[in-house]
Amino acid sequence: MLVDSHCHLDRLKLDEFENGLDTVLANAEQQGVEHFLCVCVSLQDFNKMRDAVAGYNNVSISCGVHPLHQEDAAYTYDDLIALAADPSVVAIGETGLDFYYSPDSKAIQTESFRKHVRAAVELNKPLIIHTRDARQLTIDILREEGAEKVGGVLHCFTESLEMAQQAMELGFYISISGIVTFKNAKELQDTVRQIPLERLLVETDSPWLAPIPYRGKQNQPAYVKNVAQFVADLKGVSLEELAQVTTQNYYDLFALSKKV
Repeated sequence: MLVDSHCHLDRLKLDEFENGLDTVLANAEQQGVEHFLCVCVSLQDFNKMRDAVAGYNNVSISCGVHPLHQEDAAYTYDDLIALAADPSVVAIGETGLDFYYSPDSKAIQTESFRKHVRAAVELNKPLIIHTRDARQLTIDILREEGAEKVGGVLHCFTESLEMAQQAMELGFYISISGIVTFKNAKELQDTVRQIPLERLLVETDSPWLAPIPYRGKQNQPAYVKNVAQFVADLKGVSLEELAQVTTQNYYDLFALSKKV
């Protein structure tokens, strides 16, 4: 069985599915996906997201502010703690740095990122990290704020092997999305070959970044099987082994996610 370790179920265009989220999850279950981590990107939308998936015992949630969601920039540390302390929250994030799309907000992103790492340590919950064009600063902040105490994951990883190794030294996992299936992702594919299977997760990041052969369409958690098969082929292992190990990795990291 597989886990979609990073998806945004509340961001899907559910009108494209006959019975909405019921159909989305049923599609995934038919492909062997047993659990889903629905990842928060905005504190303003946290309650709405939590309520949207509350009736599904195979869906876990996180709490955090995506680095590109600067409409939440005025939130306080206490605001984050109050929401993230919810017992249904299994992780803090997604948080991190994105200087590719928003280099002008570096100071705001950095402050927000530090808040999230401190909150994760205080609440003893792992981190979900988004990082793009900010490799060294991301690692530096994780080190400076003691992120190794809780661990976490660099999600939708597209960075260097060196960065992956530095993150793994801090107890982090590396999560691979449908980007790995793209024809122009040769460097990422080479990196995935060298990351130990025991440190890998798979994800969709749905509704975005659908893997080949669905690229250009709305992504959905069922497609994590395509990601997993591609990664298994890169690693020279069976899909069954890839699924078994990455699923165990997920539950080892996100220990508050209850296996159904």
